Amino acid sequence: MGLSTPDRSEGRIDRIRQVLACRPKWTVTDDSLMPAAVLLLLYPKDGEYCILLNKRSEQVEHHKGEISFPGGARDPEDRDFVATALREAQEEMGISPAHVTVLGELDDVVTRSRFGVRVFIGTIPYPYPFNPSDLEIAEVLEVPIASLYDPANIRWETRWDGSRLVTAYAYAFKEHLVFGATAKILQQFLELMEDALQKEGPAS
Repeated sequence: MGLSTPDRSEGRIDRIRQVLACRPKWTVTDDSLMPAAVLLLLYPKDGEYCILLNKRSEQVEHHKGEISFPGGARDPEDRDFVATALREAQEEMGISPAHVTVLGELDDVVTRSRFGVRVFIGTIPYPYPFNPSDLEIAEVLEVPIASLYDPANIRWETRWDGSRLVTAYAYAFKEHLVFGATAKILQQFLELMEDALQKEGPAS
């Protein structure tokens, strides 16, 4: 399943916004966690929707070399968590906050590095002149949503989270493996997409 019909893209974006607005959201209440936010950006490219990910450089403090969404820890100057997500997307990927349409939120996620992460979904116009940070970003990944639904790209990964072994979804894309909190967010979003498309009904 994927979003691959350009002439219906605006309607589908509206449907995603509606589904997000109607669903209950789980919120982290553990004050010991470091507050953070990420931005899941989707946009039409070559006739299908893609999700923007990046490979973190070896120079960042946390999750070196891993695949992630634009995002990071909240700064005291940030007005709210949306501002955190937008600021990080600008710092990491050169995306202007003015060009992002925020559609809603997914459930909060807790990372093994003890971040409590707010997850926002947004869209941007495409093509877009990404300008990734040389310090923070090793590679920009534009992942077609259809490839994430492909069973050939779905993995089960067992990893040590600091206190126990955890088995969870992971996603293969080219030579990369998306796991951990990023994969958990993707799994939740893909389930949301299924719900949105089912409610949208068949193409006319």
